[in-house]
Amino acid sequence: MTRSNLVGGEMLNWSDLHPGDARPAAAGPAAEALLAAVLTPDANVLLAGPHAAELVEFVASQVTSVDLLVRSAPDAEELAELLDTTKGQVFCGSLDRFAVDEKTGGVPPSPPGVGAVHGGYDVVVVLDGLERLVGPDTAGFTWADSLDRLVGVLRSGGSLLLGAANGFGFERLVQPDIAAALPRDEDWGRDVGDRAPAGLKRVTVAVESAGLQVHQTYAVFPSLVQADVALAAVDGPAAVVAARAVASRNDGPVLMDPYRLVLDAAEAGLAFELAPAWYFVVGAEAPAVLPDGVVPDGEGVLLEEHLLTALRCDDQAELRRVIPQYVAWLGTGGAGSPDNVILDGDSYRLFGEPQELDVVEHLRRFANRVLEGGGRVPWPAAADAHQLTARLAAMAGITVPEPDFTPDEVIRPRGSAEQLQTVARLADELAHASARAILFEGTVSGIRRSRPYRVGHAVMNPARVIRRRLKRVLKKVRR
Repeated sequence: MTRSNLVGGEMLNWSDLHPGDARPAAAGPAAEALLAAVLTPDANVLLAGPHAAELVEFVASQVTSVDLLVRSAPDAEELAELLDTTKGQVFCGSLDRFAVDEKTGGVPPSPPGVGAVHGGYDVVVVLDGLERLVGPDTAGFTWADSLDRLVGVLRSGGSLLLGAANGFGFERLVQPDIAAALPRDEDWGRDVGDRAPAGLKRVTVAVESAGLQVHQTYAVFPSLVQADVALAAVDGPAAVVAARAVASRNDGPVLMDPYRLVLDAAEAGLAFELAPAWYFVVGAEAPAVLPDGVVPDGEGVLLEEHLLTALRCDDQAELRRVIPQYVAWLGTGGAGSPDNVILDGDSYRLFGEPQELDVVEHLRRFANRVLEGGGRVPWPAAADAHQLTARLAAMAGITVPEPDFTPDEVIRPRGSAEQLQTVARLADELAHASARAILFEGTVSGIRRSRPYRVGHAVMNPARVIRRRLKRVLKKVRR
């Protein structure tokens, strides 16, 4: 006995909701916010592919009827029991075997190359993407075929919410790709033509080629299966939010500092194309930021970025102007380190949660982030966190005492690239110091070989000898 409808191609000994060696199902606050913005109570919804149980429950609570299509038999049974009191059905199997049932007023979609025959779903939700809609028994069913099949079950004028992972995003630049050498259980052999389009432009073209008009495209961070934030534009404060999301997912050893990488890509206008994933919204309007309120309103630049730019340019005049202003703002009740404060002209405002630290601790946090990111420090003496903090605090008239019997704190650069930058900077400083030492030694040697020095040494040396002897005689007399 089964609670779900078996349509063929189902996977009996596999779970996308509780994977052993595979990525989990799609979830996250941004996914829930998108569904809340698009779904209406009278909508007839098809939720296709792996979606987390809490996301399925949320959809069921928002609409009148929801059907599910999953390839895993255990997942279908679990979700059917979860939605026991909800109007709708659970279908288990591959997308190529699925056809709209009579109650929706739809018919099986037409084969590829034939004009689309629309079904009866008002909204089709595929936030996990199209790759996990079929099992290993399905061969030769391409990404475009999957999209055409979903368009076939969507009523004319309906809405499609489609997710797509980016095969060449920030993760590819931050972490080494070992998937080719160590494939997961879900990476079974597929036909060459089954691969998804690579890159934002190709995915967009593929969606439009299916006869769909994209109303909104989001960059999803930090991943498609954990969509914490979705942004229509990755710039300004939104870029900071994206950078924090990517950095939180990559907290181990990395090739490059993920936080700095995202911000640098945003400054170059490439962050949207390098996003880990995208959401495509067809036939519906949605806000520019998901979820609401995750990106602060207003103009301005992150104070940390402004100070880092001043450090890179060796603009000490700007540092001496901004640091005292920032310290004065902290004195008025401000509670944020430079990575948590927006600078708008001469005004400051908090970006995120308050941080209950004193002034020196705020500056030390910034110093640590400078050294972690391999940033340039224009003062060779400020190569450690304490010295750099003391230098910055002195610009605001604050004296930082020396630490009590603790070794100098060594800040390790965040990524391998930043470590190489730091090594190159230290090697350059050492080379300059060595050159100055050689110059100084040559100058001293030249002085010693000069005639005035030799004459003075010949005159003064006997006097020194006599002086030392007199001191010894006087010492004996006193005894």
